[in-house]
Amino acid sequence: MREKTREKEQKDSGRDLYEWVQALVCSVLAVVVVFTFAIRLIGVDGHSMVPTLQDGDRLLVLNSMLYHDYQYGDIVVLRKDSFLEEPIVKRVIATEGQTVDIDFTTGSVYVDGKLLKEDYINELTFLEEGTEFPLTVPKGSIFVMGDNRNHSSDSRDSRLGTVDARYVIGKAVILAFPGPDEWTGERSFERIGVIA
Repeated sequence: MREKTREKEQKDSGRDLYEWVQALVCSVLAVVVVFTFAIRLIGVDGHSMVPTLQDGDRLLVLNSMLYHDYQYGDIVVLRKDSFLEEPIVKRVIATEGQTVDIDFTTGSVYVDGKLLKEDYINELTFLEEGTEFPLTVPKGSIFVMGDNRNHSSDSRDSRLGTVDARYVIGKAVILAFPGPDEWTGERSFERIGVIA
């Protein structure tokens, strides 16, 4: 009787171990699939998106396979090797068919003749980088700029110019972990959450 009980306990513990390992393997595979095809964790490198994003921030990015209808105001991560080998984070200012014009004397940005209300920028746009304006964004492309306008290499730089949407890795949706503040070095965890 004891032997049968012991055998049953061993079978049950073997089955429990098998089920535990199976659940662990399935969980790991699910995480790998999600982080490969749906979302990515990407770090911000530099100060071109201050004050919205800081150097060292970690962003949860929705893969471009899932989100590719970029709109004005979206923060996107893109990579164009002929411009820079590392991914860069910028804000969409205009999409295909729209005309961008920048008055560098007043620092004003216009899209389709309308002045943009840009509460998110660090300072007005005075830095010219080689692109000629007005500029109409070609089909399948976007025009991007950093929020820290005079310290950002973006679509104003003729080496980057308008960006073919195929170069976009994805749309940043959540600030997952804050980088250290430029001046104090402290991390502001109140900034965690949805970004716009």
